[in-house]
Amino acid sequence: MKKETYYSNGKLLLTGEYLVLNGTRSLAVPTKFGQDLEITPALGKKIIWKSYDADGSIWFEAEILFDAIIEKTTFTEDKVKNTLVEILHHAYLLNPEFIENAEGYSIDTILTFPRFWGLGTSSTLINNLGQWLNINAFELLKNSFGGSGYDIACAQTNQSIIYHLEDEKPVFETVDFNPEFKEHIYFVYLNKKQSSKSAINNYLNKQFSLDKVKSKIDKITEFVSETNDINDFMAALDKHEILLSDVLEQLTVKESLFPDFKGTVKSLGAWGGDFVMVVSKENPLFYFSSKGYETILKYEEMIL
Repeated sequence: MKKETYYSNGKLLLTGEYLVLNGTRSLAVPTKFGQDLEITPALGKKIIWKSYDADGSIWFEAEILFDAIIEKTTFTEDKVKNTLVEILHHAYLLNPEFIENAEGYSIDTILTFPRFWGLGTSSTLINNLGQWLNINAFELLKNSFGGSGYDIACAQTNQSIIYHLEDEKPVFETVDFNPEFKEHIYFVYLNKKQSSKSAINNYLNKQFSLDKVKSKIDKITEFVSETNDINDFMAALDKHEILLSDVLEQLTVKESLFPDFKGTVKSLGAWGGDFVMVVSKENPLFYFSSKGYETILKYEEMIL
């Protein structure tokens, strides 16, 4: 077997964060950044694993015996290794042949974005494993890491999508989200990595009556995916922020960090970290950089 290489797109969820878990229709976009997976045959009935960050540095490495994958061994105080073993264990349950019929592997993962950006380090890995092992990546995600699966849909789709869960199964269609005012859309990194898993758990621990909110978010999702009026787009996103603020009982990111900003600031994914989407008729680069936020990407730099 020669070296095999697979690639998956990163993701951003523009509408429906959290509520996507409850079946809300959500607008998601694949990014120009993603992750490669390279597999080379090896020996020793083990996997020699190395994970590379975007700058070429190794951020994680380990040797994992096949037996540890089969038995889902837990390693003391090594959360990353434990998470990886759990993912590989569930991959094994879905396709035992990759362990039973192999002598070993050398596996490298290579991110094209800094791993703290929150663009899908886990989802791109899971989708790449799905491609390699010919297993359902949505099922692998559900069994191992959890989540709605929109990130898996983005990993394997090169267009924007409207995504929702129906009877806990993923349903999505591609949309031509390409607003005429995209030169006024920016993505600003808040210098704080959020854990998707803990954010999801916190959300699920809250008990809501969500039907009215879901229907409103559904309409906003449809609207922002189609409109080419920047004022209407900004107003819809502002309304979305207020609705989610009420559900989560949190201040919006604009209220908490940027109350004097003349434009829209929309949380993406887990509130309080990762990227926000900024829509502004005036160039916002000086405003955010003066507040210490140096990672600012234009729409065309971020979105596939």
